[in-house]
Amino acid sequence: MQRVIHQRVTVLPGGRVEFVSPELAPGQQVDVVVLHESAAEGPDIMEILNGGPDQRLFQTAEEVREYLDHEKASWDL
Repeated sequence: MQRVIHQRVTVLPGGRVEFVSPELAPGQQVDVVVLHESAAEGPDIMEILNGGPDQRLFQTAEEVREYLDHEKASWDL
């Protein structure tokens, strides 16, 4: 059975990360996944969507629902 061990650690000088767990046996193979928060903020998702050459097809969630309802109704013909 696969187990998940979650620890929050601080990155050490040189980008080194130390992870210690008594649940791990010497010689055991493990996968390590590092998730980190970026200090740099990127553009807002809506800025990206609105900045496209074709703009957005739908402006509201209601427009999406209406379109999907219309499409679903056409399947029943």
